[in-house]
This record gives sequence, C-alpha cells and structure tokens, in this order.
Amino acid sequence: MNDGAGWKLASSQAFPDEATLHRLIAENPQLLPLVGSPRLIVLGCEVQLGTGYADILAVESSGRPTIIEVKLSKNPEARRAIVSQVVAYAAFLHGFDTESLEQGPLRKPLADAGYGSILDAAQAQDQEGAVNPASFMTSLQDYLNHGNFRLVLVLDEISAELERIVAYLDALTVQALTIDLISVEVYDVNGAKVALPQRISPDLSAPIPHTTTGGAKTTASKGILSDGSDTFRASIADTIGETRSAFDELIAWAERLALLPNVRLSSFAGASGKFTLLPRIMPDKVGLVTIWNENQQPSLTVFRSVFERCAPQSIEPVEQAIAPVKIGQGNVVRNITSEMLEALTAAYQEATSDNSSAAPVSGRDGQAEPKHKGS
Repeated sequence: MNDGAGWKLASSQAFPDEATLHRLIAENPQLLPLVGSPRLIVLGCEVQLGTGYADILAVESSGRPTIIEVKLSKNPEARRAIVSQVVAYAAFLHGFDTESLEQGPLRKPLADAGYGSILDAAQAQDQEGAVNPASFMTSLQDYLNHGNFRLVLVLDEISAELERIVAYLDALTVQALTIDLISVEVYDVNGAKVALPQRISPDLSAPIPHTTTGGAKTTASKGILSDGSDTFRASIADTIGETRSAFDELIAWAERLALLPNVRLSSFAGASGKFTLLPRIMPDKVGLVTIWNENQQPSLTVFRSVFERCAPQSIEPVEQAIAPVKIGQGNVVRNITSEMLEALTAAYQEATSDNSSAAPVSGRDGQAEPKHKGS
C-alpha cells in the first residue's frame, strides 16, 4: 500500500471468527482460486455427512462434488484434523446415489434455499450456461460411484505440517481426488475490506520447520537449503559411469533452466541422506519438477498442480515424453531422456513466457532449444 510517503507492505487483519470466513466462502465460492478454475454451485452449508457436518457441500458445473472445509489457524483442528474430516466426508459420499443424496443429507439445505433438487440448484446458480441439464445428474452419479471428488481446505494461515500432509495425500490420490489448499487474508484498504485468496502448491521435498522447546524454529534437523547446484553436485562425487553421466546431464539441464527469468536453482540436503535439486519459479517458489539423488540413483518427480497453474499447455507433450508415467502430485520418473528434458524445458519456458527477455536455454548440443508452440 502507499500512504503518500512511499510503498510499504500492508498487514493483514484477523478474521473475527470462523463463521465470518465460512460465510465469505459460502456466499462467494468463485473467490477460490481452484485448479482448473471450475464454476462452483453451493448446495448447502453444515451438511450432515455421516457423524459430522461438512462446512460447505458444492458441485462443479460438470457434476463433480466438492467438499469445502473452513478453519482459522487458531483452531486446533487446523493442522491435522481438518484433513481427516474432509476425507471422512468424501468416504461417506462415495457410492451414494443422487436420489438418496437429495432425500437425505441435502433435503433440508435444498429446501431452505428454495430448490426442489440438485439440478434446480445447479441451473439457478448457473450464470454462464455451463450446466448441461441432459448430462449433469448422470455425471454427478458417475463421480459419486467412483469417489472422484474435489476437496478444498480454506484457512487464514497454513502451517508447513498441513502443506506436507496435503502434498502426500495428493500424491497418493491423484487419480481420484483433487485437493486445493487455499489461504485467505483480509486487508483494510481505505476503509474497505479486501479479501486476497491464494492457492498453495505444497511440495513434498520442502523441509518442515521444527519448533524447539524454546520456541525457536530451525530446519537444521530436517535439512539444509542452499543456492545453486553445488551441494547437489557434491552428493554425486562418488558415482561413476552411466549413472554419473545421467546426473551430470540433469545438473547441466537444471543450470540452463536457471538462465530463464524468474527461475531460481537451489539444493536441499535432507537429514535422511537424500539430496534434491530444485528449479523453482519465482516469486511463488514452486517447481514443475524436483530432481532427486536417492541412493546414488537419479530421478525426477513431477507436480501436476504446478503444471496446471503455470504450464497447462505443456501437460500433454510432457506426458507423451515421460509415458507411461503420468504427471501427478509427485509421480516419479526414472527413465531420463533427451526428449523428456526438451519437453520439460518448454514447460518452464511456458511458465516464464510473460517475460519477453527470457534467455535461451541450450540443449544437449549447445543450441537453443525451441519453445513449445503452446508457450
């Protein structure tokens, strides 16, 4: 903000209570920056699913169910319990038929809102003509049958522990669940309240801050993050032959990525003896890939949420290059090929294409690699 004396960082304001944040999301679901930017239709609040009550039950215009849990960071459930709650609600919905859903958990919420059915609610709230009445309920039933849901966790502040739990869960359930982790902060701008939501892209390779008995935070017991590739390079000093060549190629490729605007390269030395090389996109500090040295063997992990956010047009060519592996939330690629690195280079170029001064990234032959045509 600028108070006339120059620019300075504004301080966010605390929500007075959890109900305020809950109401903000329920009344403005499109405020949430979800992966794929789906249109959300709220079906009910405090919907009983099993022994608990889901904060918000919604559905995408495609028919995909969405379960939203809202917590303030001061709530003790905001660290781990929020995850178990939302997963329990998804497990309860798995296999439901649409008629039982309308006559059971959603009967009162729909009636209170003046809707006779889920389709009525969807059509009434569909402002863009995205709901297809002929297929909507069939699609909803298919999603319920397969347990293919979107889970959304909304908090005012997100702990590193929760980030890692969500990253792990997302990596295991990439085929069935989409998990969005959203932080919402509120600022006062000339007397007006402005809500700023942000989607968090968790990274399993990131260290979790450790709190000592004295309250000071340190990452020393979890690992050390350093700039550049030197630490990672030192970790492969004893490798030889084809393995060493594969590592050298990956390191050289990552160093070329660092020539792109807004890409920063760093190494992470884990306390367990695992080393990673992280080409991250600034200022969000997210990476399309993480390079691993695990037991002196090279590999990559790819993160779908980052691709969808930063390089969506590169998903198909990258998946073709890494087949049969799919881009998931941490899926491992061990067969490193030049075609794969070229596709990943194009993805990083797409992610940084807003800056026209991008430096060319050289390929294996020293020539500039072409941008993917979708960049």
